[in-house]
Amino acid sequence: MSNVTVIGAQWGDEGKGKIVDWLASRADIVVRFQGGHNAGHTLVVGNQVYKLSLLPSGVVSGKIGVIGNGVVVDPQALLAEISRVQEQGLVVTPATLKIAENVPLILPVHGALDRAREAARGDRKIGTTGRGIGPAYEDKVARRAIRLCDLAEPETLDWKLDELLLHHNTLLAGLGAETFKKEDLLAFLNDIAPKVLPYMAPTWDLLDEERRAGSRILFEGAQAVMLDVDHGTYPFVTSSNTVASNAGTGSGMGPGAAGFVLGIAKAYCTRVGEGPFPSELHDETGRKLGERGHEFGTVTGRPRRCGWFDAILVRHAVRVGGVNGLALTKLDVLDGFEEIKICVGYELDGQQIERFPSAPAAQARIKPIFETMEGWKDTTHGARSWADLPAQAIKYVRRIEELVGAPVTLLSTSPDRDDTILMRDPFED
Repeated sequence: MSNVTVIGAQWGDEGKGKIVDWLASRADIVVRFQGGHNAGHTLVVGNQVYKLSLLPSGVVSGKIGVIGNGVVVDPQALLAEISRVQEQGLVVTPATLKIAENVPLILPVHGALDRAREAARGDRKIGTTGRGIGPAYEDKVARRAIRLCDLAEPETLDWKLDELLLHHNTLLAGLGAETFKKEDLLAFLNDIAPKVLPYMAPTWDLLDEERRAGSRILFEGAQAVMLDVDHGTYPFVTSSNTVASNAGTGSGMGPGAAGFVLGIAKAYCTRVGEGPFPSELHDETGRKLGERGHEFGTVTGRPRRCGWFDAILVRHAVRVGGVNGLALTKLDVLDGFEEIKICVGYELDGQQIERFPSAPAAQARIKPIFETMEGWKDTTHGARSWADLPAQAIKYVRRIEELVGAPVTLLSTSPDRDDTILMRDPFED
């Protein structure tokens, strides 16, 4: 039985929540393999709206959820999210949620450092959420992270806090920010330990058992390929690898774990925060896309920047992300436009290029080359078959397929779970 990995193919906020929820209803187990609570997924099921950041989307379908070792976990944020969804009627217990023993924890000191550094950057700020994601990943690779399993070992926690604070307090003091006391962090961790340790499990063993049993495993990515720390618009990126090849590393499974890779892309393009955005629109059309698409960040509430679909950017995501098929979302937002544009290339210093450059200054200088297509007047909202779509909408989808080098295997026409056109079942690949 094939596994499925879902990743964003733009800058995030592509509507992964709905797609993952739809797939999770057909999976046996759902795994988060990277990111932290800076990612937000909105799931609309009937008249209920669930906003998830750390919890795997499978909790909405009553499936086992796994938070893999590639995730950084803020225990306070996790417990608050569990409490919130339980108030909405979902069941989240140690029997349904398993967290890898070796996940690095995000502590209050990480958020403080994140915000202090962002303020110090001034005009060159990255646009982080200020939630400590980057500093927590830095601690992981610097081998000073407090991990979930450390909460069960007081002697380990003691010396690790000494090492961690030596580093972070030095930085905070240098930035003119308030430093942290060891006893305060120790009290915080000792208080939270009995609340989160029941969820701890050797998740790689569980996943291996599920694999051997032929279970359908869904890997749920956060953020998107263009925010990947290696392959995105660096330095305006997240601090983890968002590509599908990280599904195995971030969950404790082998390199073949990813299975069918489904890349999610909006029928137009958005971005939150700082960084280059070649096809961005600063006019009435851009504002119209934002208003019709309700483009505000799930986690931050920040308005998203909007622009036309960038085929060069998505093609880059398809190639480096290992995408086998696209799920195209929010097609209905384009209903009623007289003409629709697609970015089919860039101009860089007078030369036409058809690739996304890696250098930051080059990314900032590129100008979009647009191809114009006729729009459609009939609605696509709620369509559940190709026959329900206007002819021009079908032409638009087919042109996207040609330009990005991947088939559109799934089409979403509203936030509702059932308003989906399936051309190819990822689980049956």
